[in-house]
Amino acid sequence: MVAAMPISNMLEWTCSQSPMENILQDFSEAGLASAIEANQIGYLTDMGRSPHVEVRRDPDHIRVITGVAAPGSNRIVSAQFVPGDVDARIEAALGYFKSRQLPVTWQTGPSTRPLDLGQRLVSHGLTHAGDEPGMAMDLLALPVNTPIPSALAIEQIGDLDSLKQWCCTVVCGFGWPERMVDAMARVEADLGAGKYRQRRLYIGYLRGQLVATALVFLGAGVAGLYAVVTSPEARRQGVGRALTLRALLDARALGYRIGTLHASSMGFGLYAGLGFQVYCQLGRYIWAGE
Repeated sequence: MVAAMPISNMLEWTCSQSPMENILQDFSEAGLASAIEANQIGYLTDMGRSPHVEVRRDPDHIRVITGVAAPGSNRIVSAQFVPGDVDARIEAALGYFKSRQLPVTWQTGPSTRPLDLGQRLVSHGLTHAGDEPGMAMDLLALPVNTPIPSALAIEQIGDLDSLKQWCCTVVCGFGWPERMVDAMARVEADLGAGKYRQRRLYIGYLRGQLVATALVFLGAGVAGLYAVVTSPEARRQGVGRALTLRALLDARALGYRIGTLHASSMGFGLYAGLGFQVYCQLGRYIWAGE
């Protein structure tokens, strides 16, 4: 594991800059690992612009609370606990969620302290849901001559009707509870419905049918890729690759040099084929309720 910049420093830098300032040029392993994690945390805490989401910043961790009763809808991130107080701080961080029987996902990454926090979380009743590789690449190396399916139309959304469809596709694609569609749509509408320059939402239509989504969050000096979903009937036709390229090439046109993401097992091959490489691991630990 490479040494990484303390995430508190990365977050302070991220939040103090506009999306177009201080674009990251650090291609060191430590710099990329820090940027992957900082962009993801920035993506989550950016939801605090919505009145439907609460972001609580404690000195040694951050809680993102939507109130939706699904683990992925509530997060604990950026935990950096001092030795000797770790177990008490874990219980303090979980206390809010336990008191409301609200499921939560605790994320770990390069900056997590102590290094054995994941094991400690399991001992406190959380379930290790797996690790996802944090990946990054130089956007100048993106393949620009990749054929795009002729029947595919890609749009950057910016209205509420398209936003609701986008949310339906994301929720269905990830297998989340259907009740999350309205909650996600409310939050994304608050965040600008795709019009906010730092948070860009893309939608793909194949022969007129909505089949794919993507989102780019510009933060920590890099372009972070999220919510890449392709409906089952449109897979293996180059649709997901086309949306990913469009989103990242748009970020490159704005001057961004580095793209980041955390890959599922299904998407790993796609991203590796585009040139993304692994620089860290991001863990997920779930408390689903008593």
